[in-house]
Amino acid sequence: MHAAQKPKSKLKFVTLDKESNMSTLWRREEFLRICSKEELAEKAQEIEVTIPVKKSQESRYNLDPRSFFANRLWGRRLDGVAINEALMIVYILEFKRSTDRDEGFLEVKGAEANEKHKSIIGALKAAVPEWEFEQINFVVGNSGSVVESDFYTKLKKLDIQAGKKDQLFADHVTQVCEAHNWVIVSFLQQVQGGTRPTTEASRENIGHNVHV
Repeated sequence: MHAAQKPKSKLKFVTLDKESNMSTLWRREEFLRICSKEELAEKAQEIEVTIPVKKSQESRYNLDPRSFFANRLWGRRLDGVAINEALMIVYILEFKRSTDRDEGFLEVKGAEANEKHKSIIGALKAAVPEWEFEQINFVVGNSGSVVESDFYTKLKKLDIQAGKKDQLFADHVTQVCEAHNWVIVSFLQQVQGGTRPTTEASRENIGHNVHV
């Protein structure tokens, strides 16, 4: 997406190669210019305490409830972040897979993704109301479904060149299909035994009119 942006775009993709947690982001100068860690932690605390503590986190919570909520905030991981300092906009990017058997899978998974980062979005809006913060969710179905209109709308927000949107969509769908193929082949290898999955194996007839 970064490479496909409009040449004069002022939107900067911060996490180009991997996801990043909040603590790492707030060591960067561009985020410290938005607000300090102390300001953000104070606003986030009010929201974090309303989010249930998972069973796997109970021991850490019981040791020190107050520091638990602060640590949970700074440990939250973001798939991607894009920032436009000139327009005072921050986009938080989230990539999700979902069952696509039901027609409304996009909305359901999108709401789940928003819930994941609600303390971050809510705290940022409270700390610096003059900035705009928005979460953009890219959702693909477990059967390979990608909602084209939704995908293109989000690319537009990220200043992607019109002439490169079709190729990005095609690459996205291809990667989704390849990922599904590897999951299926790996599963069959584990069930049936044999050699490591290869491209050749993905074209084999495994019986019962099933090809992978």
